[in-house]
Amino acid sequence: MNRSNPAPSRQRAPGDDGGAVIQVEGLVKSFGSFRALDGLDLTVTPGEVHGFLGPNGAGKSTTIRVLLGLLKPNAGRVRLLGGDPWRDVVSLHRRLAYVPGDVTLWPGMTGGEAIDLLGNLRGGLNETRRQDLIDRFELDPTKRGRQYSKGNRQKVALVAALASDVELLILDEPTSGLDPLMEAIFQEEIATVKTQGRSVLLSSHILSEAEALADRISIIRAGRVVETGTLDQLRHRTRTTIRATLDNPPATLDSLRFVHDARLQDRTFTGTVETSQLSAAMAELSQHTITALTVAPPSLEELFLRQYGTDTTVEAARRTTGGAA
Repeated sequence: MNRSNPAPSRQRAPGDDGGAVIQVEGLVKSFGSFRALDGLDLTVTPGEVHGFLGPNGAGKSTTIRVLLGLLKPNAGRVRLLGGDPWRDVVSLHRRLAYVPGDVTLWPGMTGGEAIDLLGNLRGGLNETRRQDLIDRFELDPTKRGRQYSKGNRQKVALVAALASDVELLILDEPTSGLDPLMEAIFQEEIATVKTQGRSVLLSSHILSEAEALADRISIIRAGRVVETGTLDQLRHRTRTTIRATLDNPPATLDSLRFVHDARLQDRTFTGTVETSQLSAAMAELSQHTITALTVAPPSLEELFLRQYGTDTTVEAARRTTGGAA
């Protein structure tokens, strides 16, 4: 009897990351009895800006420290630019730039000297871009580290990272301490980085920032990624809000089968609907003569807060993200 050949194994060969810049599978990291990362999966593809979102204590910074080779994982598979961040830390750090949320500079070194030092560690700086970034961020590079405010220390690190000839930027709350004008310039510069084909892992508490910049988003909770995808993909997994003025409102809302959380005050109707059932819900409402209509997809803040339940947990998430109710 002839036997068919077995199906080829789909297991990756060593070093094969499917072209990903960051490939994390089943990452576990414990500190004593506390498990900070509990089977985390994360993929960042070449040329993408990937938003990495979660409140304090969710595991974002621990993940980034593992990626930087500062922590050794207990279990799981981690590949960064095709290498092992624990074993290949020196060579990998020449190919990436990292900006933390609270930058510490050498107190006696000027900002310009710090930029040059960091750039040289990463394989060099684009001098034209360095000067352009200093001008755009309104940074005085002649001041010493001890003289800088928190926001200006962030600017030094951002200029050094953005002017470096690196493949990957790992940014952990990079605009902490910047005013709104500087935040807007930062967003413009990340858009420039994207056109250059470089990759960005952006951990941010400013949801509007992630919403504006990220090609894909991963939301982390209790050491695991619980949602990942483009903003449109995430929106399709939750409900859309409808607000309508009805000329002939229904006597009872029980007849609206596809609408959730329905409310009617005078002739103003509000409710939510599953994205896949939006057409059916609109057909139901159209029977009551719609004279004004607003259909709003869920914001990134709503998607984020959906993962963190209600009551005190949601309040904590709002404080962490800077969001409003």
